[in-house]
Amino acid sequence: MKKSELKEKTAVELAALGRDLRQELFNLRLQQASSQLEKPARLRTLRREIARVETQMSVLRRKSA
Repeated sequence: MKKSELKEKTAVELAALGRDLRQELFNLRLQQASSQLEKPARLRTLRREIARVETQMSVLRRKSA
């Protein structure tokens, strides 16, 4: 997801997106533990996407305060 796409989202949308990404990360970690993970690089990209979402949520919180 691009940064410009994240900037257009509301706080509720960002929270939902973050929740979905964390769920996917959890599922991938389970696959990794059982040696069934096909794309290990996806773990890294997911962590980065989660960080981008969290950063944008922080920016929105600072703007509203």
